[in-house]
Amino acid sequence: MYEQHRLVAGLGLPPEWAEQLTASLFIQDSIGLVVLDADLRVIAANAGAALFRHAPVRVGTHADTLLAALGVDDAGAQLRHALTADAPVVGRQPLAAHTPSDGTRYLRIAIIRIPPRDAPPRGLLMTLYDVTDQVRAESRAAIVHEAAATIGASLDVTETAQQLVDLLVPRWADLAAVDLARAVLNGDEPVRDPATGYTPAVRAAVARGGAEWPADLVQVGQEPPVPPGRPEALTLERGATLLTPQLVVGSRQDPDLLRRILPAGGHSILAVPLFARGHMLGAVQLWRTERPDAFDEDDARLLEEVASRAALSVDNARRYTRERRVALALQHSLLAGASTGAPAAETFGAYLPTASAAGVGGDWYDAIPLSSLRLALVVGDVVGHGLAASGTMGRLRTAVQALADLDLPPDELLTHVDDLILRLPGDPGGSAAIAGATCLYAEYDPVSGHCRMASAGHLPPVVVGPDGHARYVELEPGPPLGVGGMPFELTDIALEPGSVLVLYSDGLVTGPDHDLDGGMRRLLDRIEQVDAVHRDLDQVARDLLDAPAHEPREDDATLLLARVSPLTDRDSTVWELPDDLACVGQARDLAVRQLATWGLDELAFTTELVVSELVTNALRYGGDGPVSLRLIRGNVLVCEVSDGSNTQPRLRRARNTDEGGRGLFLVAQLTQRWGSRYRQSGKTIWAEQALPQTPGLAG
Repeated sequence: MYEQHRLVAGLGLPPEWAEQLTASLFIQDSIGLVVLDADLRVIAANAGAALFRHAPVRVGTHADTLLAALGVDDAGAQLRHALTADAPVVGRQPLAAHTPSDGTRYLRIAIIRIPPRDAPPRGLLMTLYDVTDQVRAESRAAIVHEAAATIGASLDVTETAQQLVDLLVPRWADLAAVDLARAVLNGDEPVRDPATGYTPAVRAAVARGGAEWPADLVQVGQEPPVPPGRPEALTLERGATLLTPQLVVGSRQDPDLLRRILPAGGHSILAVPLFARGHMLGAVQLWRTERPDAFDEDDARLLEEVASRAALSVDNARRYTRERRVALALQHSLLAGASTGAPAAETFGAYLPTASAAGVGGDWYDAIPLSSLRLALVVGDVVGHGLAASGTMGRLRTAVQALADLDLPPDELLTHVDDLILRLPGDPGGSAAIAGATCLYAEYDPVSGHCRMASAGHLPPVVVGPDGHARYVELEPGPPLGVGGMPFELTDIALEPGSVLVLYSDGLVTGPDHDLDGGMRRLLDRIEQVDAVHRDLDQVARDLLDAPAHEPREDDATLLLARVSPLTDRDSTVWELPDDLACVGQARDLAVRQLATWGLDELAFTTELVVSELVTNALRYGGDGPVSLRLIRGNVLVCEVSDGSNTQPRLRRARNTDEGGRGLFLVAQLTQRWGSRYRQSGKTIWAEQALPQTPGLAG
């Protein structure tokens, strides 16, 4: 007590105050006080402080020895610095103290030089304050705050699970793993196996501080072994927390099983179920192997809070996965087949959904066979994502297909689609039925080699010539569908044999690192690089859709490729017929001779009847003007008769007493399909017949 009293005697206080101050400082046990001489040896201390109960402090002990006993390894330099410092040395960050008896504690140290200044140092006063509870509370609060800020940023189930374990390791545990119900990974609600009573699970994410995950433990993607009756498995399955502060391994337990579920050196386990919206989604498990501290009730409560937040994020990701899967299935079910072998063109279409959280969009493509071997190529884009966009896309595609059967020119077809959209009802939320949809409709005629197209706010297609040079079609895009009141411009271009037409949606040319013009220039360069003219179209499409790894696709993309194959002059012929019923026989003879030239004599009888009926109707009801007959040989035989009338032919069943009215009915019975289409002046009636299986085709 003499040394302590001498320390405060120089304060100028009355003797009784000095004695009382000495008692207050050196008798209290909440703050450790140590007085060191200039050689850093202890000359006084409140040895009864709680801090020194497991590290006794004695007069004459060197400071380094005392600090080592307390588990503090990096405070010696601060003591030596304090001997020459002008101001007290106060540690800004608590120091970690590791001892076998107390585990890890955190101490805040302040060092005061004696005397403070202007004289050689006689020693130091060191105060040590245990702030373990405060540090742990701040650490727990930081974990909860970071969990709220980081977990759930992704709508991918496994990525969310990985965010959780990365948050917990190494700051709180040495190893961590998240096991999720197998159904959750697919977006479905978890269901228990009725045979075992357990929910089939898969290891979704793991983390180990500063090292790889042990090879003996269950790996990501593997199913953890859960033997019937295992207590910890039953605990988690019932939705309760599992806390094992000190693990004791029994001799009767299967060593192979232990190696798979327990890391080497694991002495403390904490596991919490992931429970959200009434569903048991899985569990998060923590192990401590290197750090000596055991998990306690405070750790369990903290993990429960973090796990509850993480479970909601996992369930959100699960529900998003399910909606994305359903939307993608709907999208693919509504799209046309990937490839077609129409005589007009070889086509290949592909749809690539976005990898972002936006989800499946409303892009679509279509290749629609038209009359007389013509082919319609369609690509469109509905603004928005998810099931609503896919459903809207389905309605649009159905409308375009229905109108395409009317053989309308592209500009008129888009006008009808636009009018139809304006009449569609909105959704229950009161929004417009379709807003911001774009569409490009192109019609290719292999007989003339021309392609007519019109755009409703859609980007222009690319034409790749036989020489490999790519260019954009110069067309005037109209307004997007649903605007109404504005016309659409028709563009007519000639395509050389072997040319490739590239139709696409804006997801192929937009990106975070470039504008639309830059993306379109890139697309043009890539099309020329992939050699679209000579390679298989599926390989070309794959190369065009594959974005570099550093350019994640932010929007879904649609691509439709068509390599055109115009018919030769030998595959079609046309005759102008006089306005006289007597020429019907002449028309039959012309058709039969042409079939003989093509080696299609088997079709002569049927074709004679079809030509006779169609030409007769055109001469009788087509009004004044020329009548023409055209035969086209492709994968089918097409017979066309054109006249100057706009009267729509009508199929009816004649009564037994009627002398006529059986012409179109007979045509319908003899051919695969028939129909009519309007021209700028007049109409064309057409009928198709299947070719013989092994025709002896001639030039």
